[in-house]
Amino acid sequence: MSLTAGILAGAAGTTALNIAGYLDMTVRGRPASVLPARAAGELAERAGADLGSGETADSRREGLGALLGYATGLAVGGLYGLLAGDRRLPPPVAALGLSAMAMAASVTPLTALRLTDPRDWSASSWVSDIVPHLAYGLTAATVYDRLTRL
Repeated sequence: MSLTAGILAGAAGTTALNIAGYLDMTVRGRPASVLPARAAGELAERAGADLGSGETADSRREGLGALLGYATGLAVGGLYGLLAGDRRLPPPVAALGLSAMAMAASVTPLTALRLTDPRDWSASSWVSDIVPHLAYGLTAATVYDRLTRL
């Protein structure tokens, strides 16, 4: 049950993260990040996958980038479920832990692929990354707690 609850919590958290990100884009008028698509393209290239050319390849990179984001959110939730099990963590601890796990799971591969370096981020870039991940953590922790109380 804890793995399933974690995956479901991760799905809810990913939805909250996306809503927070799109709300930020709407309010501040900022463009979508190009990093997920670039990471997808880099990973596809390393795997020897041909994504095509031109607009077709661009569209596939964008789609794969988004799917990688969903996979990350589900995986973080599932891992949390396995680690937490039936333990009742204080909600702020669970939320911060999930936020940190999700942020690390998204930034670490991008950094390893040398597509970004968080040491060079502006304050605005940090806020654009932290706030959606906090939304992920708060939502995932709440959903996980409710599901494991059933």
